[in-house]
Amino acid sequence: MSDPLVLIPARLAATRLPNKPLADIAGEPMIVHVWRRATEAGIGPVVVATDAPEIAAAVEAVGGLAVMTRADHPSGSDRLAEALEIVDPEGHHDVVVNVQGDLPTIDPRAIGAAVTPLADRAVDIATLCAVITRDEEATDPNVVKLVGVPVGPDRLRALYFTRARAPWGEGALHHHIGLYAYRRTALARFMALPPGHLETREKLEQLRALEAGMRIDAIVVDDLPLGVDTPHDLERARALMGARRLN
Repeated sequence: MSDPLVLIPARLAATRLPNKPLADIAGEPMIVHVWRRATEAGIGPVVVATDAPEIAAAVEAVGGLAVMTRADHPSGSDRLAEALEIVDPEGHHDVVVNVQGDLPTIDPRAIGAAVTPLADRAVDIATLCAVITRDEEATDPNVVKLVGVPVGPDRLRALYFTRARAPWGEGALHHHIGLYAYRRTALARFMALPPGHLETREKLEQLRALEAGMRIDAIVVDDLPLGVDTPHDLERARALMGARRLN
């Protein structure tokens, strides 16, 4: 593998938390915290892909790189693909890491771990998951579960993703973390696929890849990052980041 390229798609038009990427957390916009965590991972250049000049300006103000993309993308993956062609049109990077712009508390080590399954040439896409420890998360449809089989220490081959409690029976349940590392060829194939039947039903884009026979492996990490989607999540993130700075 060549050095991965890390892209962070970010847009202002969030319905549950307007202007989310610019929300202040411990004195800096949330998108800057995500950029810092991705930079600290040290796996390759980091670029924020956005449709908002305000987001680009916030990133550039701290020395980061940002590219402007179209405002009409239906998903983060579409924004990712456009940004990739802007940043690296000659294809120097053969791995693309997609870090969501609403994960300000993510551990940089987890970002680095996400690329490791791609050392196996059979793997098309790599991602992360964590063991569910709170009972209410097991049945929460907003918590996506990864159903997989072990293929190595702290590594699962994904068989399915669902909003339901799964699998049945005794044993760990895994909370999927929406961070992906794609082979560039796999991203191109994925983007060319039509929406899948199960993807449409579950409202989970990654099922499109599984339906097409692509292989997704996940690294199991200890630290579940807080995804910020609501005002309550934002207050939790502020408390967490404030506590980290005090320590």
